[in-house]
Amino acid sequence: MGAGAKHRLVFVDRLLATLVHLRHGATHDVLACLFGVDRSTITRAIGEVRPLPAERGCTVSPDVRLRTLAEVVDHLGAGDKTGIVDGTEIRVRRPAAGRKDRDKFISGKSKQNAVKSMVLTDGDGRVLFCSPTKPASCADITHARQSGLVKLLADGPAVEILADAGYQGLGAQSGGRVVTPPHRKFKKNAPHWYEETHERQRKAHSSRRIRVEHGIAHLKNWRPLARYLGRREHMSDIVQAVAGLLSHQQTADLTPARQIRTPSPAAILDVSLPTMHELVRGCSVTGGVVGVLAGYGWGDLSG
Repeated sequence: MGAGAKHRLVFVDRLLATLVHLRHGATHDVLACLFGVDRSTITRAIGEVRPLPAERGCTVSPDVRLRTLAEVVDHLGAGDKTGIVDGTEIRVRRPAAGRKDRDKFISGKSKQNAVKSMVLTDGDGRVLFCSPTKPASCADITHARQSGLVKLLADGPAVEILADAGYQGLGAQSGGRVVTPPHRKFKKNAPHWYEETHERQRKAHSSRRIRVEHGIAHLKNWRPLARYLGRREHMSDIVQAVAGLLSHQQTADLTPARQIRTPSPAAILDVSLPTMHELVRGCSVTGGVVGVLAGYGWGDLSG
């Protein structure tokens, strides 16, 4: 018991390094220079802290978090709310030559190496769920089936999920719960009246589901989700950690100040507080941490 090197970074420093890495995509070398430690220390700290916000799930109210797709479906059904689903691609580094299944990361849409995540928001564009990533060659409809969304909708409460044309076919499999744009019946020589009707229906559907694009845009403001240059194996944790942090910020922005109970960073990450000795040793960066945590809606360290 107790074997291994002790942390040179206190808990607050490790948390701050992880947040900066997730928000701005700063490399481990840069963070090591900022904190005055070795690169391996930063790598270890980020590797330990990053899964914690990923496991928190998405915050929909100060005391409710959604961690699984089943909880999201139940939440939408209980509140009689509309959900919106869409897939988003994140560019990653190309696998090395000769590696098995090297081509499966090539997107059929962008023709670039990427991974794909399924994003589910409510009607206002607030992020409710981000799935673990899949190689970009996986179709949106296949991703939805493999994640279990179709079965949850077919067997669960009556909810409405808006989707784009990439999910056409799920409506019949989910009992009409997935609503996609109207299928075009005439490919050639369509009547004039049909063109007008089809275009009006398509625009009406697009206007209803545009909010998911806003939610994805907020996710892409986090640098690693615009383009990630690290190891692809970490992408699932990164996507879900960013979704959890973003949803917490969105909830804090929409909740009246008197209803917000500011938790401590350790309560948010479900880990124990650092010792007083650690906080004293880390007092030189505590002031900077207060500002960063406040920017994410996490309050101050005295919570």
